Amino acid sequence: MSDVSAPLAEIADEAHRILAAAEQADVQLRLIGGLAVLFHSDPLHPALERPYKDIDLATVKGQSRKVGDLMASLGYQPAKEFNALNGNRRLLFYDVPNERQVDVFVGTFEMCHVIPISDRIAIEEKTIPLAELLLTKMQVVELNEKDLTDIVALLHHHDVADHDDDAVNAEEVARLTADDWGLWRTTQMNIDRVRERAGTVGLSDEEHRQVMERLDALAAAIDAAPKSRGWRLRDRIGDRKRWYENPDEVA
Repeated sequence: MSDVSAPLAEIADEAHRILAAAEQADVQLRLIGGLAVLFHSDPLHPALERPYKDIDLATVKGQSRKVGDLMASLGYQPAKEFNALNGNRRLLFYDVPNERQVDVFVGTFEMCHVIPISDRIAIEEKTIPLAELLLTKMQVVELNEKDLTDIVALLHHHDVADHDDDAVNAEEVARLTADDWGLWRTTQMNIDRVRERAGTVGLSDEEHRQVMERLDALAAAIDAAPKSRGWRLRDRIGDRKRWYENPDEVA
């Protein structure tokens, strides 16, 4: 009989296993990253398929110990020193046999910019909401091909609307970018990049047109949202001061 506590070789199956175990253990854990895009795009358009190397998750403040216990029960090894120093905001675990890493963001997603997680984590059962999921891709300053592909996948498979029912909630994206000039600036940059590069991923002309329409709807919502006082003050400085963090890659 196989060891039920050992991580599965197939990464999507393993992500399902972790989420099922978290639900059973009453641990608030949601998928983020490329696998979350895949879970929301069933079946994923063949032109938007890509390999997935690691599993990225999110939880709320106060659950770090429960997450650690859960991952240990599932056969993962903790990055003990890293987790001791950073466990209030981020946790790392290793799947040694499959040479994979599990990254767990606590409370907020922090890379180039900060995306809140806790307030709306209960909206979806398996992933963070589509609006925040899209922003975790849009916040990447040096947008690579996998992030571009994931953005196009989200916009191909989901409408842009004013709600969270199988749609990217443009009002939520607009609200978050209206309060954070840096996040707004990088999102605007990446909207332009997607406009320039989405035609290269292999969609049909009609599919590409629909993605562009949804991207335009998102951009219009962002533009129309009233900006906070802090946003307006930061806007005066503009690009003269760096507006993003350079996230350290954890080996």
